[in-house]
Amino acid sequence: MMKKGFLIPLLVVSLSIGACGDNGKPSVSEDLVSNPASANDTSTTAADQAPIMSFQENIHDFGKLKEGEVVTYKFKFTNTGNSDLIISNASASCGCTVPSFPKEPVAPGADGVIDVEFNSAGKSGVFDKTVSILANTVPTETILAIKGEVISASTPK
Repeated sequence: MMKKGFLIPLLVVSLSIGACGDNGKPSVSEDLVSNPASANDTSTTAADQAPIMSFQENIHDFGKLKEGEVVTYKFKFTNTGNSDLIISNASASCGCTVPSFPKEPVAPGADGVIDVEFNSAGKSGVFDKTVSILANTVPTETILAIKGEVISASTPK
């Protein structure tokens, strides 16, 4: 009787450990190891292999806008780095500004566009808004900016 009381918990523990095993597979992804940015290669650094977003300009001035006007600007860039550029997110500093970005990778040497739309409805006066781009670049965040002045419909020119 004593043996059964001891063997059952031992069997349960053994099965539990076996169920959590890795079945002999490596615990680190092969993609992570073969990625130049994460491999332990002293001849190049992650920054050397990273894509680079080279913009024609990082700030756009819309000038004077009429209240209620919706305007868009295309921030053009080139991937001047050594690997595919992958943009994971683009977010604006307020709800009146909406960015859109390429969802597909941008190859080295290829061009892309970040569209930024600004809605001046309910706004008046000088504005300065930012868009944060998150990508597999070094550093990971790139900031774009739009600015201008919204002229209220009731304000004389």
